[in-house]
Amino acid sequence: MKVKVGISNRHVHLKQSDLDILFGKDLTIKNEINQPGQFACNEVVTIKTDKSEINNVRVLGPVRNYTQIEISKTDAYKLGLNPPVRTSGDLDNSEVVTIIGPNGSIKTNGCIIADRHLHITYKDKEKYNIPDKILVKIDGIKPGIIEVNVKTSEEAYFEIHLDTDDANAFLLKNNEEVEIL
Repeated sequence: MKVKVGISNRHVHLKQSDLDILFGKDLTIKNEINQPGQFACNEVVTIKTDKSEINNVRVLGPVRNYTQIEISKTDAYKLGLNPPVRTSGDLDNSEVVTIIGPNGSIKTNGCIIADRHLHITYKDKEKYNIPDKILVKIDGIKPGIIEVNVKTSEEAYFEIHLDTDDANAFLLKNNEEVEIL
């Protein structure tokens, strides 16, 4: 079974109270992304640590119940962090960063490296007998096999999400196809 790859660059998800501090206004949509109801925002922030900072980090919407900062391991080296690899929302013992917006700043935990994951509906997971973890074969100049967690929801765009480090390691581009083993 083939599936497209969505490459996820560093980004931030915000809870309403943090959005209010950073921007003092609601999020505005730059463009829709493949996952239903989600979008890239016009709003960007700076993420900062004692060692360094990264500017123009995109905010993704809609607003969530938690603030989460997703970075790659390469970003973590630059920032002097060692964030855990986690599924979205699992923020216990995650790294602390300062998020700077045009109207203010917050210091918060929630900085993680997102796990590799496949988005699939509950219905399709059952229909195709997909387990909670899968192996994915990547062809091309730098082929390989990786393990990917399966993330189910009522509505999902069938797609594997990899961060920029994973994609670059295999010379993958957005929307290329890989094979579920």
